[in-house]
Amino acid sequence: MSAAHLRSGSPVGDPAHPVPEADRLARVALSCAVEPGDGTTSALVLAMGAERALEKSLSAGPGDVGEMLAQRLAEVDPARQLDQAARCGIRFLVPGDPEWPTGLDALDDCITADGFGGTPPGLWVRGPMPLTELATSVAVVGSRAASVYGVEMTRSVCEHLALAGVPVVSGGALGIDFEAHDATLSADGVTAAVLACGVDRVYPAQNRLLLQHLAAEFAVVSEQPPGSAPTRPRFLARNRLIAAMTAGTVVVEAALRSGALNTAGWAESLSRRVMCVPGPVTSYTSKGVNNFLREGRGTVVTHGAEVLEQVGAAGEHLLDPPRGESRPRDDLTPTERQVVEWVPVSEPAPVDSIARRCGLPLRTTQGALRRLEAKEFVRQTDEGWRLVPDG
Repeated sequence: MSAAHLRSGSPVGDPAHPVPEADRLARVALSCAVEPGDGTTSALVLAMGAERALEKSLSAGPGDVGEMLAQRLAEVDPARQLDQAARCGIRFLVPGDPEWPTGLDALDDCITADGFGGTPPGLWVRGPMPLTELATSVAVVGSRAASVYGVEMTRSVCEHLALAGVPVVSGGALGIDFEAHDATLSADGVTAAVLACGVDRVYPAQNRLLLQHLAAEFAVVSEQPPGSAPTRPRFLARNRLIAAMTAGTVVVEAALRSGALNTAGWAESLSRRVMCVPGPVTSYTSKGVNNFLREGRGTVVTHGAEVLEQVGAAGEHLLDPPRGESRPRDDLTPTERQVVEWVPVSEPAPVDSIARRCGLPLRTTQGALRRLEAKEFVRQTDEGWRLVPDG
């Protein structure tokens, strides 16, 4: 890759405060040539910026430790990579973009002693959902060999989160991951998958319909460029992204060497909430999560309401104390209450206006309005939404 490559291509991002094109292209090159979780490169980018980090990596001579990286970088055409991705409906996000999940920036403080970790150069995203909708999300992860108990607990927790307007993030794998995504969708919630391969690949093949649906309606995310195959180290690197992008991680079933516990470990390092659903002491798939709790790590949760208590703002999801005669709005979720307060009584308001007023993502507001309409609190008209009398 020559310097000319950094001057070509089309700018992407926020038109008002665009990320410099050369910085974006340098990050594309690093994303394509560097294995995910390379803490050394991450530290270099943090210290001197993506462009200078790329130049330094390209300057490695014969015999240098970075010689192989320099050779890989020289083969990358970042502008072409971006163009090809865009034709497949894939976008590339970098720090400074409006969609960038700022929780990922904390990974620069969590590089392990052996140099693993750090903030990725960028994220490849497929799907229409802006990642800003994941700002209050919760990760739900666990065993691929899920038991009936694990499936039931996962679906119960995720349905509760979805009904409360909390997005669910998982890894798109078999078992607990699949159930987390599927249960959230069944409850008309918001969910996204973070993959260990390129977002243009379907892995595992058994989850083809799920992953295709997420890519069409929500989002699939990866730090790996399109076309990348999944490998064990890439799964471990992916786990840190799930932990960093979310407000907390729930582990439902995990064997002693489960990747879900690796995700929980990253969440711990990032000072995020770690919650564990305990399982039968005779169950192999619960030995890891039970041992995690026995070591005093994580908080026991047995219901979605307990997860909300852990990740919500102080007092946000606690049950209200008895206050005399009940009112119709007492049975609404916190998100529904927040939305209904901003629905006008007389002149209907469009959904984007209501979302701005109540400070919630558009998709979350839309879901809350649909539920409020079913409960006869609001009514949709051609001009927008209005409050039902006595609603």
